[in-house]
Amino acid sequence: MRPQINRLPETAPRGFAGTAIDRSRPLRFRLDGRLVSGFAGDTVLSAALAAGIDTIGLHLDNPIGLTMRAAPAISHENLADDPQSALPMARTPALDGAEFVTVGVERSRGLARLFQPGRTLGLTLSATQPLTRPWKTTPGGRPQTTDVLVIGGGVAGLSAALAAARAGLAVTLVEARPFLGGQSGLFGTQEGEDAPDESMSRLSTEVAASEAITVLTSTHVFAIRTGLARIHQIDVEEGKVRGRVIDITAGHIVIATGSLERLPIFGGNRLPGVMGTLDAYELATRFGVWPGQNAIFATGSNPAYRLAMLTSDAEIGIGRILDSRPQANSRFIAFSRAYGIVQSPGTIVSSAGMVRAGGTLSVHAQTSGAAVLVTDRLLVCGGWQPDLTLWHIAGGTSRWHGNPGRLEAEGQLEAIALAGSAAGYLTRRGCIQSGADAIDQLLGRTRRPVEDPVVDPLYETPDGPTSIANPVAGGPPAYLDGSSGLLPRPEPAKPRLRLQFWQPAARGLTLLAEAPQPLTASEVAAGVDLKLIPEPAAGIVAQERVASISLAAETSMQQADAWEPIGDKEVPAYLTGRFGEDARLVRLVPDEPRALDAGALIFPNSDTDHPALAVGVVLRHTALGPLALVAAHGAAADYPLTVRDKGQIVRVRTAAIDD
Repeated sequence: MRPQINRLPETAPRGFAGTAIDRSRPLRFRLDGRLVSGFAGDTVLSAALAAGIDTIGLHLDNPIGLTMRAAPAISHENLADDPQSALPMARTPALDGAEFVTVGVERSRGLARLFQPGRTLGLTLSATQPLTRPWKTTPGGRPQTTDVLVIGGGVAGLSAALAAARAGLAVTLVEARPFLGGQSGLFGTQEGEDAPDESMSRLSTEVAASEAITVLTSTHVFAIRTGLARIHQIDVEEGKVRGRVIDITAGHIVIATGSLERLPIFGGNRLPGVMGTLDAYELATRFGVWPGQNAIFATGSNPAYRLAMLTSDAEIGIGRILDSRPQANSRFIAFSRAYGIVQSPGTIVSSAGMVRAGGTLSVHAQTSGAAVLVTDRLLVCGGWQPDLTLWHIAGGTSRWHGNPGRLEAEGQLEAIALAGSAAGYLTRRGCIQSGADAIDQLLGRTRRPVEDPVVDPLYETPDGPTSIANPVAGGPPAYLDGSSGLLPRPEPAKPRLRLQFWQPAARGLTLLAEAPQPLTASEVAAGVDLKLIPEPAAGIVAQERVASISLAAETSMQQADAWEPIGDKEVPAYLTGRFGEDARLVRLVPDEPRALDAGALIFPNSDTDHPALAVGVVLRHTALGPLALVAAHGAAADYPLTVRDKGQIVRVRTAAIDD
């Protein structure tokens, strides 16, 4: 059995003992044949990390770290061949006696599973679609109905749910994590605010006491449109963890999904031991997990300094804080200096490498003559990007703001509103007030100004741009984001075909467009920073590549005439005209039965792979097969086409929807 070598003691100070776990209730389970110990309240992921398993396997022949945002899907061993039984490691509770296996990836079998090196799951990740989420292709079950659906259980979502309940509405509050409260604790307190824990506890208690609010934790919303959301919910039934896909119909929807932490771009930024500050904070405070005895921070954002101080209080050594900003000021910076923590302003990481298989990292700073730093962990923060994934999927638009360097939502959607940091608010006060404001907006009531008091930049330096190191020949790849897509920094390429749809086109845009997987908002932002995507095109690219899963009305899809021109209600607005004004809805019939991912591009033949030459796109999977939007010249009945799905070539033929 693997001991919990990365579990902090129960006496760990500053909340690092783990609020979600019950140490009086130990448990054991198997993961790919290996016995792992943990506590009640652990997820499979937190228990694995506590046991020292911090590596997924190899991608492009380099080890990839196991993190909160990037982990393989799992399943009970006896259900491993059923894609609909797949579960996310980060949301699946650890159960005593359970037998879990990884799914959707190439894994060792038989006795080989018992002899993997101690820290790795030993998986070989596909270069094109490394970490799949099989439940995203599953149709929703019988719909549930609510007046208001609030997505996100942080302070903004809690505030929105309470405001809707006070208006006499039935509310369903959905949170992907196993607990409410969000992560505002990392960001500390500004003048006039109560402590983060007090805000979260007060709002959570009020929500729990309201009979009008139904709370669904460990539940992820992955597709949305006006009036409808599709969720993947985790439940424990008869001693087994079950995942189910459900549709929720709602008169009003609030998206309060927070912000994504950007990943600084340098070679080795996805190695085991490299982790974002937000993930590190959550693992420590919720689960009491902290790998290693020392850490180095690399940041361009002030909250990292607060985490460094909390870490130091827990008697974990802080070797240094590298800050990409040359002259940054904040109260956290001043306090950490008083702690005696060494600071290196105006310094970024140029590359990281593995010193040895045991887990130590070598960190190279992009400064002339800088010594190589050695550490157990490298905690990084490249700034914050509002999580606009669901906003884009619902058809919302966004545009690039050069200062502070992020995609921000613009415009409005019918019966859908943003709240909190997803809406661009920066302070806890602003996020809380924005939750109530979102309800006022949806109900057509008089709106009051939202107070979002940002400290004067003279005293609190804003976030710097995401740091980008020069490429290092022969080193490990640099990835654009910390998500499951594992999209590496594109290599320089010669100019290629101009993309008329994304005018003005640029050389690098074609490189990112060729990625077989959907892009995250952070990857689009990285593309802008790398000058691979022109700033004016960033919002359009996000609509095209982030909004990869669309929900269309089931009844209208089944009854539509395959040969009628596409209207606004059948497909997301951003696809209207993408494949010609006379594009048509058709059903695809693969040569070999299989599901196709929403967002997979369709080409006239297997020799064509450039996105500008695509003739269609897969919209979603139905009971009759994949539904697609195809240019008129390729929509004739029984017409042969090629789909590029997860990097594979799939030959299909077209058919009318009602055949």
